[in-house]
Amino acid sequence: MVPFEYLAIGGIVAAVAVLVYVIANRDPVGSPVLAAVLGAFFAAYTGVTIFHEGIATVWTNHTTNLWGVQVWWDLLMSVGIAVFFIVPRARAQNMAIVPWLLLVAATASIGLFAMVARLFWLEKRAATA
Repeated sequence: MVPFEYLAIGGIVAAVAVLVYVIANRDPVGSPVLAAVLGAFFAAYTGVTIFHEGIATVWTNHTTNLWGVQVWWDLLMSVGIAVFFIVPRARAQNMAIVPWLLLVAATASIGLFAMVARLFWLEKRAATA
Protein backbone atom coordinates (compact mmCIF):
# COMPACT_ATOMS: atom_id res chain seq x y z
CA MET A 1 0.00 0.00 0.00
CA VAL A 2 1.05 3.57 -0.58
CA PRO A 3 1.20 6.12 2.27
CA PHE A 4 -1.98 7.86 1.08
CA GLU A 5 -3.90 4.61 1.50
CA TYR A 6 -2.69 4.39 5.11
CA LEU A 7 -3.92 7.95 5.67
CA ALA A 8 -7.30 7.07 4.13
CA ILE A 9 -7.60 3.97 6.33
CA GLY A 10 -6.59 6.05 9.35
CA GLY A 11 -9.47 8.39 8.54
CA ILE A 12 -11.89 5.47 8.42
CA VAL A 13 -10.60 4.17 11.77
CA ALA A 14 -10.97 7.63 13.34
CA ALA A 15 -14.49 8.05 11.93
CA VAL A 16 -15.56 4.64 13.25
CA ALA A 17 -14.09 5.46 16.69
CA VAL A 18 -16.04 8.73 16.79
CA LEU A 19 -19.24 6.96 15.70
CA VAL A 20 -18.79 4.35 18.45
CA TYR A 21 -18.23 7.16 20.98
CA VAL A 22 -21.36 8.99 19.80
CA ILE A 23 -23.46 5.81 19.98
CA ALA A 24 -22.16 4.88 23.45
CA ASN A 25 -22.33 8.38 24.93
CA ARG A 26 -25.59 9.17 26.72
CA ASP A 27 -24.70 12.76 27.64
CA PRO A 28 -27.29 15.14 26.13
CA VAL A 29 -24.48 17.53 25.16
CA GLY A 30 -21.50 16.49 23.07
CA SER A 31 -17.89 16.71 24.19
CA PRO A 32 -16.31 20.12 23.61
CA VAL A 33 -12.88 18.59 24.22
CA LEU A 34 -13.36 15.86 21.61
CA ALA A 35 -14.62 18.39 19.06
CA ALA A 36 -11.68 20.71 19.76
CA VAL A 37 -9.10 17.90 19.59
CA LEU A 38 -10.51 16.52 16.33
CA GLY A 39 -10.58 20.02 14.88
CA ALA A 40 -7.01 20.71 15.98
CA PHE A 41 -5.72 17.48 14.44
CA PHE A 42 -7.56 18.15 11.19
CA ALA A 43 -6.35 21.76 11.11
CA ALA A 44 -2.77 20.56 11.64
CA TYR A 45 -3.10 17.97 8.87
CA THR A 46 -4.61 20.62 6.60
CA GLY A 47 -1.70 22.95 7.39
CA VAL A 48 0.81 20.27 6.47
CA THR A 49 -1.10 19.55 3.26
CA ILE A 50 -1.19 23.22 2.26
CA PHE A 51 2.52 23.56 3.06
CA HIS A 52 3.43 20.58 0.87
CA GLU A 53 0.93 20.89 -1.97
CA GLY A 54 -0.29 24.49 -1.92
CA ILE A 55 -3.76 25.95 -1.60
CA ALA A 56 -4.57 25.99 -5.33
CA THR A 57 -4.60 22.18 -5.39
CA VAL A 58 -7.89 22.25 -3.46
CA TRP A 59 -9.63 23.73 -6.49
CA THR A 60 -7.79 21.44 -8.91
CA ASN A 61 -8.81 18.35 -6.92
CA HIS A 62 -12.47 19.34 -7.07
CA THR A 63 -12.66 20.38 -10.73
CA THR A 64 -10.55 17.79 -12.59
CA ASN A 65 -13.17 15.06 -13.03
CA LEU A 66 -16.71 14.02 -12.07
CA TRP A 67 -15.51 12.39 -8.83
CA GLY A 68 -13.75 15.57 -7.82
CA VAL A 69 -16.92 17.60 -8.37
CA GLN A 70 -18.98 14.94 -6.56
CA VAL A 71 -16.68 15.14 -3.52
CA TRP A 72 -16.87 18.97 -3.65
CA TRP A 73 -20.67 18.90 -3.74
CA ASP A 74 -20.72 16.32 -0.95
CA LEU A 75 -18.54 18.60 1.17
CA LEU A 76 -20.78 21.60 0.47
CA MET A 77 -23.96 19.65 1.26
CA SER A 78 -22.48 18.15 4.43
CA VAL A 79 -21.44 21.59 5.66
CA GLY A 80 -24.91 22.92 4.82
CA ILE A 81 -26.63 20.11 6.71
CA ALA A 82 -24.36 20.56 9.72
CA VAL A 83 -24.98 24.31 9.80
CA PHE A 84 -28.72 23.70 9.45
CA PHE A 85 -28.65 21.67 12.68
CA ILE A 86 -26.04 23.69 14.57
CA VAL A 87 -27.28 27.27 14.07
CA PRO A 88 -30.55 27.02 16.05
CA ARG A 89 -28.68 25.57 19.04
CA ALA A 90 -25.95 28.20 18.66
CA ARG A 91 -28.55 30.99 18.62
CA ALA A 92 -30.09 29.53 21.78
CA GLN A 93 -26.66 29.94 23.43
CA ASN A 94 -26.34 33.53 22.11
CA MET A 95 -23.39 32.72 19.86
CA ALA A 96 -22.56 35.31 17.21
CA ILE A 97 -23.65 33.35 14.14
CA VAL A 98 -22.15 35.42 11.30
CA PRO A 99 -18.47 35.23 12.41
CA TRP A 100 -18.80 31.50 13.00
CA LEU A 101 -20.39 30.93 9.59
CA LEU A 102 -17.65 32.97 7.92
CA LEU A 103 -15.10 30.68 9.60
CA VAL A 104 -17.06 27.63 8.42
CA ALA A 105 -17.31 29.04 4.88
CA ALA A 106 -13.54 29.60 4.82
CA THR A 107 -12.43 26.33 6.41
CA ALA A 108 -15.37 23.87 6.24
CA SER A 109 -14.84 21.08 8.80
CA ILE A 110 -12.16 22.94 10.71
CA GLY A 111 -14.57 25.80 11.40
CA LEU A 112 -17.39 23.35 12.14
CA PHE A 113 -15.27 21.57 14.74
CA ALA A 114 -14.43 24.90 16.38
CA MET A 115 -18.04 26.07 16.30
CA VAL A 116 -19.33 22.80 17.72
CA ALA A 117 -16.66 22.78 20.45
CA ARG A 118 -17.74 26.29 21.48
CA LEU A 119 -21.42 25.34 21.29
CA PHE A 120 -20.93 22.21 23.42
CA TRP A 121 -18.91 24.20 25.95
CA LEU A 122 -21.65 26.83 26.23
CA GLU A 123 -24.37 24.18 26.52
CA LYS A 124 -22.46 22.35 29.27
CA ARG A 125 -21.89 25.62 31.13
CA ALA A 126 -25.60 26.48 30.87
CA ALA A 127 -26.58 23.01 32.11
CA THR A 128 -24.45 23.40 35.23
CA ALA A 129 -25.59 26.98 35.96
